[in-house]
Amino acid sequence: MTSFHRSALTRVGAAALLAAGGLAAVAAPAQAADQADLALVPLSQNLARGVQAAKAKPFKFTVDNTRSSAVARDVRVTVETKGLTQRVGFVVPQGCDVAGTTFTCLLGDLAGGTTEDFGIPLFSAGLRGKGGSLTVTITSATADPNADDNSETVDITVTRPGYDLTSWVQDGYANVVVDGAQNSEPDLKPIPRGGTAPLDWAVYNDGSRRATGIFYMLTLPAKVSFAKLPDNCVEQEIGGLAQALCEDAGAVLKPGEYYTDDVQVKVADDAAEPVLRPGELFAYGLDGAEGEPEEEPQVASSAQRRAFMETDDVDNQAVFDVFVDLSAQPSPTPTPSGEPSATPTAAPSGQPSVTPSPSSSGGGGGLPVTGVQAGLIGGVGAAVLLAGGVLLVLARRRRVVLVTPGDEKSTD
Repeated sequence: MTSFHRSALTRVGAAALLAAGGLAAVAAPAQAADQADLALVPLSQNLARGVQAAKAKPFKFTVDNTRSSAVARDVRVTVETKGLTQRVGFVVPQGCDVAGTTFTCLLGDLAGGTTEDFGIPLFSAGLRGKGGSLTVTITSATADPNADDNSETVDITVTRPGYDLTSWVQDGYANVVVDGAQNSEPDLKPIPRGGTAPLDWAVYNDGSRRATGIFYMLTLPAKVSFAKLPDNCVEQEIGGLAQALCEDAGAVLKPGEYYTDDVQVKVADDAAEPVLRPGELFAYGLDGAEGEPEEEPQVASSAQRRAFMETDDVDNQAVFDVFVDLSAQPSPTPTPSGEPSATPTAAPSGQPSVTPSPSSSGGGGGLPVTGVQAGLIGGVGAAVLLAGGVLLVLARRRRVVLVTPGDEKSTD
């Protein structure tokens, strides 16, 4: 996984519940086996006034290689910063090369048929208003005959102070480290058919004000099911896909903090594809009234809701894939024999685990990355409406995970 500043390559995919929108499939001629066809897709738009350099917001982009079956080798991202105004500062991630007003970072290889998200860390350095623009370009050591969509110039707006949720999910692997989608992880291994693995996901508050209460929805790819969910979730099936609707009205996320909880997934015994995609995480704040985490959340007034309005909800979605080891045969289910044991098994404690993010100092570098991205999804409002009264029966539980600021160099 990788995100400039914080791990973040993610996918944005088409959950059956949501209306299709955003990134559309682009018709392209078939490519040679040794050619990739990359595209760059911006995902973030706004930056809240008051975001500090130590808690910079990773402005999300997607590198798309879904139009090709070839692996794009040594994908690099070059960021031109001279278009930024004095309202916006940026952070140069560790391991990136600086040349004048640009810096270049290595993302690594991107398999054909997949996408990856990364984030360019920006912070507020002035008043509200136009923050200028970033020009971002992707290149690869693999031939790309259609490079017209490999560069994007993104206009940035500094908005009023507010919270700003950003979702990240790491792709599903057997030996993934659950760390809030923080760090790049080498030597990841696919999940065997019939096997289970933890899902590494997080919803960050990249704004300048705290967010009170959180709703999130997880949708898994076909042939993947939930092996474990938090108590504050309700599971359902939508279009043959496993989906969890979760609400924690008592959660309070200060700027720079992230929310996560224990989720485990299982690959079906009859899975037949090496990559199952896409899964999706979507989150939004509940806009509860301000108060200490220990206090019972209250319903916000209309004035409070305007004050708590999220500054950039475009990047509240993240997409992920689940990688499968097809060479591993699922373990046969044992046939029960004799009388069942009367020894009860221990019940789960129900307590969420709190995982502090690791410090980024000391070794490593490059862009944090978390996965493969297929397209930006619209229709979020419809998804929330369909959830409807289900949310009323969800258990409430507070869940806040602190983020340790990175050790990157800031520039304004």
